[in-house]
Amino acid sequence: AGSGGVGSGGAGSGGVGSGGVGSGGAGSDGSWTGGQGSGGVGSGGSGTAPGSWSGDNAHTTVSPIKAPHENIGCGFRNKDGVGFRITGNQDGESEYGEFPWMVAILREEKALDQVINVYQCGGSLIHPQVVLTAAHCIQNKKPNEIKVRLGEWDTQTTNEIHDHQDRNVLDIVFHDKFYKGGLFNDIGLLFLDKPAEIVETVNTICLPPQDHNFDLSRCFASGWGKDVFGKEGKYQVILKKIELPVMPFNNCQTALRTTRLGHRFILNKSFICAGGEPGKDTCKGDGGSPLVCPIPGSADRYYQAGIVAWGIGCGEKGIPGVYANVAGFRKWIDEQLTQRSIPHNYYINV
Repeated sequence: AGSGGVGSGGAGSGGVGSGGVGSGGAGSDGSWTGGQGSGGVGSGGSGTAPGSWSGDNAHTTVSPIKAPHENIGCGFRNKDGVGFRITGNQDGESEYGEFPWMVAILREEKALDQVINVYQCGGSLIHPQVVLTAAHCIQNKKPNEIKVRLGEWDTQTTNEIHDHQDRNVLDIVFHDKFYKGGLFNDIGLLFLDKPAEIVETVNTICLPPQDHNFDLSRCFASGWGKDVFGKEGKYQVILKKIELPVMPFNNCQTALRTTRLGHRFILNKSFICAGGEPGKDTCKGDGGSPLVCPIPGSADRYYQAGIVAWGIGCGEKGIPGVYANVAGFRKWIDEQLTQRSIPHNYYINV
């Protein structure tokens, strides 16, 4: 069910891809978790096909930083990569360390007496101990069933400059008004057992002020978009990126009404839309992965505007992808951290 996901698609990413809205039937590679009747929204992001990430051994060491970390604060994109650049950049691949806030949410599975890590969803680091993701990725999970991986880039090798960092999850919270039939209020947080170490390739994303408007901004979605990882992966396993414009809300609702959703479709106010440029593939993203937009007046610095929620088709007809609107939930995020005595300074751009 659905070819959503980065590249040529891994079933179950449900990101911005065909089958994102539909019956939520089981796919051959993974399963869609949503679906309410034939018109419901398949939430994806929970592929069950086995596949392992390299570096699955439990010990993770963090390399010391050779040079002082220049960019102090959230939201700095390393647009030229860290340590080296990809030559002959393939197929929308990101540079190493380009999006240091990018998080992979993994589920451990036992297969043939071996523990393998199966990719679940994307997420973003907003504090060294807090990950922002989509509610549909985590609403049926227990903290001990998932872990997060930071600083990952090429999932088939462990020879990056900085080792990835794995963390366990202590607590899961998602919005109390999350509705999985339509993916309204599709936002959640993971609280980690110990802080991430901030290095060049691991850092936080800035969050926008409450109700900040991103209309017509040119933004980046990033994600791996595939649920079979490690040697079994059939497609590219380097983190992908795609540049997309944010589409104003009313234009988005009008565009979505031209699809099978029909002319009476009402777009819930908890969403924003991006993409829809002819010939641009908006399938590149996984459930839970961030959509980030430039902070006005700050070079190479970004706010997180959206969380990949769902989509229809791949933008061939100018149909945008749909994202949870992070600016609409800024107060909610602040409240969740305040309740746990966690400061907000890691996602405020100063």
